Amino acid sequence: MAKRVAIVVGATGFTGQFLVKQLCESEEYAAVSVIVRRDFSYKHAKLDIQVKDFDKLGENDLDIADDLFCCLGTTMKKAKSKKNFEKVDLEYPLRIASLAKKRGIPNFHVISAVGSNKKSPFFYSQVKGRMEEALMEMELPHLFIYKPSLLTGDRGEFRLAERLSEGIFQLLNPILIGPLRRMRSIEGKQLAFAMYHFSIHNTKNDVTIYRPLDILNAKPLEDIEEQPISREELFNWEKREDIFVDPEKVNK
Repeated sequence: MAKRVAIVVGATGFTGQFLVKQLCESEEYAAVSVIVRRDFSYKHAKLDIQVKDFDKLGENDLDIADDLFCCLGTTMKKAKSKKNFEKVDLEYPLRIASLAKKRGIPNFHVISAVGSNKKSPFFYSQVKGRMEEALMEMELPHLFIYKPSLLTGDRGEFRLAERLSEGIFQLLNPILIGPLRRMRSIEGKQLAFAMYHFSIHNTKNDVTIYRPLDILNAKPLEDIEEQPISREELFNWEKREDIFVDPEKVNK
């Protein structure tokens, strides 16, 4: 299989950091380029780091690649205003997707959220819904939208509301089974793995949406080892009738 090339935007974020490491350590990707607004501490032989002003990104700032992963996202606490929140979670993803299309990058992957809807009464869900709809209207070659439920894991900063939610879900996850399993929280590392997994095992549909269960069910493919046949089984002709050919059935 030909080696792939990836671009990650939002590599310094919670999921982005896991994704970059996953891509660099994979056998399928020969090179990974990250576009960041500040220096990136992770180093790898496959990794190329480009520090850019997202407001000035142009088509030539994107390398030729197979996949562009957009992991951009912020919070109202960080953004401090709805306008700044929309810039990061709506305007930047749309701008980057447009540049990727012009550059001829075939696969665009983006993180949204479960419950996203442009008509939602909740601002966060509304912005994510508007982003999804606008990306679909762009008619990208292949668009992959990931809609996780609550993301958990060490973010390197304290967020009271999220810590409380994580604590609740740690108690609930074991009992959320069957149809309720889709409501489980998802670790950022698992979302990153799912993005990598579906990038190399994708459907090639124009638009593919991965919901919480799809993300949770993404698992490494296990290598099936061929078990040796014992001498006793090898020469037990009654059990190995499949190796004989019936002459009467040949060329019929």
